[in-house]
Amino acid sequence: MKKNTPLWIILGLAVILGFWGCGVYNGLVTADQEVKTKWSNVETNYQRRTDLYNSVIKTIEASANFEKSTLTEVIEARAKATQVTVNTDDPASMQEFQNAQAGFSGAFGRLLAVLENYPDLKTTAAFQDFQAQIEGTENRINVARQDYNDAVKKYNLSVKTFPRNILAGYFGFHEKAFYEADKGSEKAPDIQFDIK
Repeated sequence: MKKNTPLWIILGLAVILGFWGCGVYNGLVTADQEVKTKWSNVETNYQRRTDLYNSVIKTIEASANFEKSTLTEVIEARAKATQVTVNTDDPASMQEFQNAQAGFSGAFGRLLAVLENYPDLKTTAAFQDFQAQIEGTENRINVARQDYNDAVKKYNLSVKTFPRNILAGYFGFHEKAFYEADKGSEKAPDIQFDIK
């Protein structure tokens, strides 16, 4: 029996390491799926915003005759924002998505500024409903982005901490990109009122 003791010890260690490796792998898969789920929630909320913007654009087209170039700019920005596909493993695709969404928000903000000259449009029920819904949607987008970043943080910690990082690299799990704030958003906006 003494001759087999080292063999049993080695076999026992191999079994323990095997179970540990399976646990680490399953934990990484779970964390990866959580990141993908949270990113899907971000995209869902952006889709909701796009759908709302589509509704208000139709309302505006039906209710007012105003600068067509501004509306065209919004429609083009909306098309760009909905065509970008994000790969959460690629920081460049995340940046491209963020740039497209920022362009869409900026174009729509200019459209709303133009609409200030159309008080009859602002009183329509559809437009009032849109204004309330868009505020809620923007809040949902913000929460979804925060949830995504929390999931990425947990995943990245799993991938980068020792000794999991050894197995993570072996199984092809790599650090994922965070959703970052738009460039310049750390500065407070300069708001001026033209009061006479």
